[in-house]
Amino acid sequence: MNLKPKQPINLLHQQYLYRLKKEKSFILFFQFLIFLCFFVSWELASTSRWIDPLIFSSPSKIWGLFLKKISDGSLLEHISITLFETLLGFLLGTLAGIALAAILWWSPRLAKILDPYLVILNAMPKVALGPILIVAIGPGFFSILTMGAIISVIITAIVVYTSFKEVDPNYLKLLQTFGATRNQCFREAVLPASFPVIISTFKVNVGLSWVGVIVGEFLVSGKGLGYMIIYGFQVFNFTLVLLSLILIAVFATIMYQVVAYIEKRLIKE
Repeated sequence: MNLKPKQPINLLHQQYLYRLKKEKSFILFFQFLIFLCFFVSWELASTSRWIDPLIFSSPSKIWGLFLKKISDGSLLEHISITLFETLLGFLLGTLAGIALAAILWWSPRLAKILDPYLVILNAMPKVALGPILIVAIGPGFFSILTMGAIISVIITAIVVYTSFKEVDPNYLKLLQTFGATRNQCFREAVLPASFPVIISTFKVNVGLSWVGVIVGEFLVSGKGLGYMIIYGFQVFNFTLVLLSLILIAVFATIMYQVVAYIEKRLIKE
C-alpha cells in the first residue's frame, strides 16, 4: 500500500498546529505585556505624583496591604465568604433559569402568557430590588444569596428558552415519527443542541453573580469583599477598596476560565 499521499497531509497538519501554537504564544505575550505596562505605569504615576496617591494608591501599597491582610488571616475569611456566596448564587441562578426555560418550552401557552412579563423583569434593574429583599427575607446570608441568584435568572431563562425554540423542528419530527414522547424529544434533541448556548450563558452569569453578591454585601454584610469596599470608602482607605476590586477581578477571571475549560471539553467530546 502506498502511504506517500499521507505524508504531505501530516506535514501540513503539523505546520497548522505550529502556527496555532505560535499565535497563542504571541497573544499571551502581548496580554502579559499590557498587564505589566499597566501596573508599572500605575506605580510610576503614583510615586511621581502624576496622579493622587491618596485616591488611586499604587500597586506596591496594594501588595503590602495584601500581605498584611493575609498574615493576620482576615483577608482569607472575607474571600471565602464572598466566593461561597457567589458560587452558590451562580449555580442557583443558572439552574433556576434553565429550569424556567424548560418549563416555558414544555408549555408554549404559558410561554406566550409570560413573555411580556419576562421582558419587563429583564429590563428592571435587579440591583434596585436589594432593599426590598432585605426587608422581605431579612438582613443576612439568604438575602445576599438571593440577590446573587435573582440577577441572572431571567436573562438565563430568556436566552436558553430562545435556544430551545431554535432547535431544528425536523429533528423533533423525526423522533416523534419513531414514537418519542415530548420528554424524550427534550432530552435527546433539544437539550443537547442547546449546550453551547447554555455554556455561553454560564460565562455571562459569572459576572452577573459577582455583581449581585457584591451589591448584597454593600447593603447588609459585615464580612466579604463587598463589605471591605464599603468599609474602605467609609474610612477613606482607597488602597483597601482597590485591593478588593483587584481580588474580585482575579476570582471572576478564574471562574470564567473554568467555564471556558468546561466548554472546551464539551466541544472536544
